Amino acid sequence: MSSNHLHIGGIDSIELIEKYGTPLFVYDVQKIRENARAFVRTFEESGIPFQVAYASKAFSSVAMLQVAKQEKLSLDVVSQGELHTALEAGFPVEKIHMHGNNKSEDELRMAIECGIGCIVVDNFHEISLLEALVEELDTTVQVLLRVTPGIEAHTHDYILTGQEDSKFGFDLNSNQADKALKRLLNLPRFRVLGIHSHIGSQIFETTGFEMAIKKLFQLLNHWKHQYQYDAEVVNLGGGFGIKYTESDQPLPLNQYVVTLTKCIKAEAQRLGLSIPEIWIEPGRSIVGDAGTTLYTIGSLKEVKNVRKYVSVDGGMTDNIRPALYQAKYQAVVANKINDPLIEEVSIAGKCCESGDMLIWDLKTPAIESGDFLAVFSTGAYGYAMASHYNRFPKAAVVFVENGKDQLVVKREKYTDLTRFDLSYE
Repeated sequence: MSSNHLHIGGIDSIELIEKYGTPLFVYDVQKIRENARAFVRTFEESGIPFQVAYASKAFSSVAMLQVAKQEKLSLDVVSQGELHTALEAGFPVEKIHMHGNNKSEDELRMAIECGIGCIVVDNFHEISLLEALVEELDTTVQVLLRVTPGIEAHTHDYILTGQEDSKFGFDLNSNQADKALKRLLNLPRFRVLGIHSHIGSQIFETTGFEMAIKKLFQLLNHWKHQYQYDAEVVNLGGGFGIKYTESDQPLPLNQYVVTLTKCIKAEAQRLGLSIPEIWIEPGRSIVGDAGTTLYTIGSLKEVKNVRKYVSVDGGMTDNIRPALYQAKYQAVVANKINDPLIEEVSIAGKCCESGDMLIWDLKTPAIESGDFLAVFSTGAYGYAMASHYNRFPKAAVVFVENGKDQLVVKREKYTDLTRFDLSYE
């Protein structure tokens, strides 16, 4: 074990590369647990009933969901595939919540038949589908009503979801939410647990959440007096930011919960409402900074007086976020962790796209072909959004904890790429 190598979870990253190859996603499981417990313990201290549901879209695999189960989290799924993965992982179905703005009849049927804990209803079309299904299956269903409170979080436009102009949820200003509630309350097979909102992603402050809470409690107060309806649950979604680069300054995870619970107690007291059970849906903030991607450095290209390109054996196929969101990352040369930083380079992926750039202007030691690069905070939306563009196989995933490593997702083989291809004659 070299002192000049990056270590992850007590293991030499170069030893992991020698064992599993690159590109390689490595997760520090202890960090996942610490992040989850920061939310859970703070809620426990607040005395408010709660559920912390891991948003599995950030990274879903059988092993990851088993860790979430061990940490006694609930689970947010948005597709049959994510629900299937949860069932394969043995996740308690009563703690699974299903999201989605365009749930199909098949998805809803699967959710109902397996006994899912809650469906977050997103639109009137979905209500009609559910109404027919619960009659056909002679059962009942628990739902939350997703609303768009008109609050804009300070984040990238493509990942805003809570503003008035959104593909998600029932709008408040047009009274869509009222119409949806009235319809659901008149359907005996539906139990309306409460409301849901999600105001965005990668949020570094609590102001947006506090504004959303005030809007939601105004709505709940209106519903109590207008329809004699008391919400049992208020789901505030996720979006809690993490640190990708030195310029990112997120709050400690427990601080989000402290502020949210304080605001909820104040609003409930001010309006004379009972304090509901509070649900949140962290995804990125649980797995994001627990993940590191390891690459092998290949070609080097210097454009005189412009920049030096350093290419790695992955790119937008395992991390689309820089190309999609202009997301920024920090990285180090994993086998020269203590060497002086004497170069400034740009990290290029190997896909046939000029936009396949992982990092611009990274300070590094003297780089050579055959060195290894470690990109930090890739645990969320890396493997989850991976593609087969240019017919690259998907990378392997390794969990490390207590000085031990375990392969949890196998590296794809080239035969996997053509497994579903059919000949044309």
